[in-house]
Amino acid sequence: MTMQADDHYTIISADCHAGGSHKAYREYLDPQYRDRFDEWRGEYRNPFKDLGDKRRLRNWDNEMRNSQQEEDGIVGEVVFPNTVPPFFPGFVLFAKPPRPEDYELRRAGVQAHNRWLLDWCNLFPERRAGVGQIFLNDVDDAMEDVRWIKENGLRGGVMLPIIPPGADWVKPLYDPIYDPLWALLEDLEMPVNVHGGSGNPEYGNYDVSMLLYINEVMFYSQRPLVQFILSGVFERFPKMRFVMTETGCAWVQPLLSQLDNTLERIASTGATGEIRYGDEHVLKKSATEYFAQNCWMGVSQPGRADAEAREQIGLDRFMWGSDYPHDEGTHPYTREHLRNRFYDVEPDTLQKLLGGNAAKLYDFDMDALAPLAAEVCPTVGEIAQFIDEVPDDFVEEMSKDMDAKAI
Repeated sequence: MTMQADDHYTIISADCHAGGSHKAYREYLDPQYRDRFDEWRGEYRNPFKDLGDKRRLRNWDNEMRNSQQEEDGIVGEVVFPNTVPPFFPGFVLFAKPPRPEDYELRRAGVQAHNRWLLDWCNLFPERRAGVGQIFLNDVDDAMEDVRWIKENGLRGGVMLPIIPPGADWVKPLYDPIYDPLWALLEDLEMPVNVHGGSGNPEYGNYDVSMLLYINEVMFYSQRPLVQFILSGVFERFPKMRFVMTETGCAWVQPLLSQLDNTLERIASTGATGEIRYGDEHVLKKSATEYFAQNCWMGVSQPGRADAEAREQIGLDRFMWGSDYPHDEGTHPYTREHLRNRFYDVEPDTLQKLLGGNAAKLYDFDMDALAPLAAEVCPTVGEIAQFIDEVPDDFVEEMSKDMDAKAI
């Protein structure tokens, strides 16, 4: 049935973040590590402003979080990590893979986060799909943690670490050593998520470091897709559900075209310039076909080019995200954002982009969410009203935040 002007969308953000406080994480930590955690916590200094003021409460305070989500018109969320788990050197997405000497404690830390996340999501199970964390240092350990995540019902699947250049103590994603892990994730039908912002090399302590990071982060966030296609992971595991989140999506089609051309040239000539290739380098499908077979995009706070790329991505594979509670996300102007980006999208299609695709992949019950959506989500008619203005207080708040970060 075609949606009408007064019907409410059911909106699920495919990219939100949450995490526990250190006090909460301590209770979820294996008791044998608590004394060492107390020592670590005593020396820890929080470098992140939004985890040091009252905004940090958005990560775990149910009343604050649910009320802000509802005001924004959001009733469901896929939940990635956000705070600093036990024994981490810093923010979870920026942290490099643990070195061998740190692995035991770091793994204990993500296990504590996963236990906390499970209980936190189960407070509102119809609204929250938590993404569990794993490490790749030890494949057997990773498979053990994957089984725990599945058996305990974290519907968001797993967040796959992106291995940065120089982290030679962990095998790259294209190493066949991981095939048993990919097979398990495929068999369990679990989403395999990579999140933008990770996988960069270590830039060192220079004035230019963060400028290099912000300009190169997109390239490093795209590497898992390239590595999985070219190494044949998607050929060997055609039912893997691979998700790239908060990387935009306008770049996907140009990259796939480039890969298609390369693969076609190798298959037809066996060479690129002076480099020669064998039969093992010839894939059975094109990069575009592998993407359509295996991939979904969690498109957070999409720019205009990202929104317009939805058909190239696939109308059944594009999942909108708010990036709540991050400052660069759409909160508290999600309604205005949606009116600007999607005012002209046919309503039934837009419902897929704003919730239906995420519901199917991450197993949300749309019928269970419908009553709340009818109270808080925007209507078809509201989103169809184009807006091309940025609220003044949004500009002021962003300016204040940028000033604070510069101090």
